[in-house]
Amino acid sequence: TGPMSLECLGNLLRITLSTEYFEDKYLSLFVIDQSGTAWELDEAMAAQCGYAVTYTTWRSIEFHASALSCHSHLEKGVFTVTIQIKASPAPDMSNATTHLKSASCHYGPWNPREIICESNYMEVSVRWDVPQTIKDFVQDDPEDWTLVFPEAKAEEASIWQIVFHKPEEKRALLVSNAWSAGYGLNTTDSRVLLRVPYTAAHVQLVEVGVLLLAQQAARLGRSNQMPSLQDQGISFSVLRSSTFYKYRWVILMLDTAVACPADGVDYTNKTITWTVPKYIPPLSAGVTGFKDVLVEAGVDLHKLSAKEMASRKYVLLNELKAITMKIPIGAEGGYYKSSVSNGQLGVKYTINLFLEHQWEDNKWRLTKHTIIKEIETPFEQAEVAITNNLNLSARLMNVTVGTFLPDVELVNLTIEGVAVAVPEAVQHGYVIHRTRYANGSKTYVIEVPLDAPSVKKEYMREDMRAYTLNVTLTFITYPSSETFVVPVIALSAVKDAVLPSARGFCDGRNLHLIITHGNVDQNWLPFISDLHLTQEAARKYNYILRDNGTHLAISVPFLSPHVSYEGFHTSAIKASFYLTLKDGITLAQRRDFSVSCIFSPSELIQCLPNGTVIITAIKLADGEDLDTALLVLRDRQCKPSLVTEQTATFKFNVNTCGTSRKFNSTTMTYENEVLYFRPGNDTPIYQLKFLCSYPVKQTADVQYESKKNPTPSTKPGFGCLALSLKLFKEKSYSEPYQESEYPVVKYLGEALYFEVELLQPKDARLDLNLHDCWATNSQSQDSLPQWHIFIHGCENNKGSYRTVFHKVNYSLRVKFPQHLKRFEVRMFTFVQDTSLSQE
Repeated sequence: TGPMSLECLGNLLRITLSTEYFEDKYLSLFVIDQSGTAWELDEAMAAQCGYAVTYTTWRSIEFHASALSCHSHLEKGVFTVTIQIKASPAPDMSNATTHLKSASCHYGPWNPREIICESNYMEVSVRWDVPQTIKDFVQDDPEDWTLVFPEAKAEEASIWQIVFHKPEEKRALLVSNAWSAGYGLNTTDSRVLLRVPYTAAHVQLVEVGVLLLAQQAARLGRSNQMPSLQDQGISFSVLRSSTFYKYRWVILMLDTAVACPADGVDYTNKTITWTVPKYIPPLSAGVTGFKDVLVEAGVDLHKLSAKEMASRKYVLLNELKAITMKIPIGAEGGYYKSSVSNGQLGVKYTINLFLEHQWEDNKWRLTKHTIIKEIETPFEQAEVAITNNLNLSARLMNVTVGTFLPDVELVNLTIEGVAVAVPEAVQHGYVIHRTRYANGSKTYVIEVPLDAPSVKKEYMREDMRAYTLNVTLTFITYPSSETFVVPVIALSAVKDAVLPSARGFCDGRNLHLIITHGNVDQNWLPFISDLHLTQEAARKYNYILRDNGTHLAISVPFLSPHVSYEGFHTSAIKASFYLTLKDGITLAQRRDFSVSCIFSPSELIQCLPNGTVIITAIKLADGEDLDTALLVLRDRQCKPSLVTEQTATFKFNVNTCGTSRKFNSTTMTYENEVLYFRPGNDTPIYQLKFLCSYPVKQTADVQYESKKNPTPSTKPGFGCLALSLKLFKEKSYSEPYQESEYPVVKYLGEALYFEVELLQPKDARLDLNLHDCWATNSQSQDSLPQWHIFIHGCENNKGSYRTVFHKVNYSLRVKFPQHLKRFEVRMFTFVQDTSLSQE
């Protein structure tokens, strides 16, 4: 109980570190020797000194110590091991807590030869005896015993030596050199021990094959049951060695060969089959008789009875040539652990089997061979379940990921391309819950508000919106530190779409649409037919476009290219304006709006007091094939002065163009009509009659007194004037350069067309006159040099190019011609001394 628990298991001690105490901690393990010195445990030291550290899927840690480990204390059949563990929340082991555990285990009696196959080392201990006759014999002069055994050296320090046997060579090492090479050696008053890491230089991989097994069986008198020639050989890690020691003047030698199975495992039909040969040649050298004494097996160093094995569906076969264990994959005693292959999560079933084989022979009398074998099944890919549970009342996406084994941990999330550690995910609106189950497995629940920025929202249909969560989870497995990712794409459909709505109205000259935004049209774009209505497009057509985030307002003049006219009567005309909202990515049509109003036809007719008539004819919605440029008056020579796709404007005097007059007692009425003829046909298919009435018999009393005319004078007026200066592309003054087109590049001598307009106030009584105009070499109007384009309203006649003034006529765009002045200047550059200025 507590942080550590211990078990004495034969000649091994097992200490288990509790997950409850050490989870999420950084650990350092130390072994304490008899003098109280602490030796930090690493992989090399563990293999050399008889320690093994293993991790389970529960992230608990097991520590094994051999009875004859380097720092154990053995006395009267009891061996004692003391370990120290430091646990810290930080990698640098700061603020570490220290735990000390001392354990004593009784072991005995010792067999003449005992062999242990641990996960990281092989160990053989043999009894050594000094013959009685040698003890009683005394010789005064020492003998040079190197003549007898050339492998042994005669230095005083070579009282203990070890000789490694390989087919191609024999090599002798002093004990100190063998220790430096990673081998572990130890002696007690009755035993010699050799410990060999599997990675040691002199370890060989030897296949114990069918033929060797057959020969061994034949030599033991059992040739009638020789193995099949089709049987597969099994690889063993083998070290053949002899340990020499000098007792007085005699050299004694011990056979310290050791062998442990490296494979012999097969996986078929969901069953693990582990086969261990009984007759292992490296361990049977010089043996002429063999007899089984005991075969026992178990799990996690615990021996299992036949009844316990049957309950777990284990099978233990003690056959003539081999011992075989069969374990169903997934059976009790093993556990599943997570594994990663090519970035994919999978599982492996792991079981720590334990086999003890004791036999008698004529050489060693009794040998005990203990094999600890961790068996791991091949990788099997696992599917990660992802479940999306929408909490509509709380407007939360609730995504469950898993189930995972206990050795998997979520470490970060990738949100919109940015990796975020789990503790920091809450700052992005993500709440992570980990749910543990009784068997140690776990799931992760991710809660994200529907309105989180990383949740993509998309309009589906009617009142439905699609919410998409796209996040990548990164997991790590313990203790292997393998990582894998799980992409999570969760889609939820919610009936919370608010579509944009609109209201329309008209004033005397404009049609207005005010659209109230919903929650689905953030990326929808306004279109008039195929025209994307941007601010630039709106300015081009003199439309007004405003968007304050909650409302989109559009104002269109009555006489505009995108207004359709659906009916015309003497008293009224119906005008309509249509707007479509389209998806900003697919341009799919999402929503249509329109406004229709009745206007007076008088908006199309201007009867000026001087007898000039200005009339605008419009193309009706059902006259799609009508060409407005071909509209005429009664006198077909009278053609429109201004033509658009929808309108044609005529300007003429009442005494021309076939205009007729009618009189009555109070008015004089002029009448004409706009006509459209198909080519070769004298019957009009379009006819728009109009009239202008002027009052007659108007009298006015005028008092006249002859006086001398006063001297002309002017009175200053006060107010704010709004003016604009524009550069146009052509002499027609139809298209100005936009801001995005500057700077404008021109060749010398090319014409520049300027227009100055009085924007405010729009008072017909005001005339705009230009007094002075000059060009400078920089943006400062006071900089030098300067060139005067005109002075006191007159052109500058000092240059080679004369300034040309252009007449301004009435049009749809120009309501007050007297508010505009247009002039043409030829492109020039300044000359300083004899060089051209580059500005």
